[in-house]
Amino acid sequence: MGRLRIARQELDSLGREKTIVLALCIQLFIAAFSSFLLVGLVTLYDPGSTPGGGVTIGVAGNASDDLVGAIGGEGNWELVGYDSVPGVRTAFQAGQVDSAFVASHRADGRVDVEAVVPEGSVRSTVFVVQVREALSAYERVRRDELSARIVSDPLPAPEVPDVPPTYAFTYTVLLPLLLFLPAFISGSVAGDSITEEIDGGTLELLRVTPLSATAIVDGKMLAMVAIAPAQAGAWLVLLYANGTAVANPLWLLAVVTGTSALLVAVGVGLALWLGDRRSTQLVYSLGVLVAFVLAALLPESPPNTVARLAIDSALPRTYALAAGYVAVAAVAVLLVRALVPRAIRE
Repeated sequence: MGRLRIARQELDSLGREKTIVLALCIQLFIAAFSSFLLVGLVTLYDPGSTPGGGVTIGVAGNASDDLVGAIGGEGNWELVGYDSVPGVRTAFQAGQVDSAFVASHRADGRVDVEAVVPEGSVRSTVFVVQVREALSAYERVRRDELSARIVSDPLPAPEVPDVPPTYAFTYTVLLPLLLFLPAFISGSVAGDSITEEIDGGTLELLRVTPLSATAIVDGKMLAMVAIAPAQAGAWLVLLYANGTAVANPLWLLAVVTGTSALLVAVGVGLALWLGDRRSTQLVYSLGVLVAFVLAALLPESPPNTVARLAIDSALPRTYALAAGYVAVAAVAVLLVRALVPRAIRE
């Protein structure tokens, strides 16, 4: 009961922290209005995925007629033919076209296309994406033309589903962000809480109670670990309300709980070891960033594990990694509990 009382007091104090409340409100806004934000966010994630923003492309060279005839009537672009290469370059420099293609036939039947896009423009990214899509479309047309010359039937290519960009963005960027951000914040706040108790001398006052130092730290860690899956569960409900289906919610919450417990243990351990708020936050932030980079070396990075679980395409290793996060977190918590008596003399 003493640990629960400490945890409840810790949660009450968090409600008075404006920074934490602001972070929760930002996450709440993202989750609650995800369907509206997706349009703008996906535009940054994949500028060629949203309607509008088409580009005008000038085309010249001895293969320009073939290129215009192949893809001139499709895509989010407009092709304009020019009689000469200097003419299309002059039009590009004058701003009459957004991009320029120089298409030339080769002796072996292939076509070389030199593409030019503006530098230093705010819309340069959009131009690059649209140009890439136009060249990919022309490549598909040329491949179909050349495949007609093959005498024997080639192996059929697997069908690629037409997946909207919002689908990939939701499950590979938005969902991992909403699930891992609370865990990251919990670890940071846990480290702050311990260092504030040490700096203010209130930890010694708490020890006047029948609770041991280990029990006090347990209560603080319990509060910080609990709020992350609680937030993640609320975000999943809001995403579902916005039309985003999420499979395996219990496994996702288990991953969040394990990650939260691990990061809270790291934050508390650093606070007990360093005893200074600035040093603890600096080492914690850099350590977490490095850990996430190194996690990319795993068979599946944590964001990929979350994405696979959410779209119900998890492999056996996905479940093994999810369980592994929980196991590693349990070991980390036990190590921190063993450190408490040495850092704080009972």
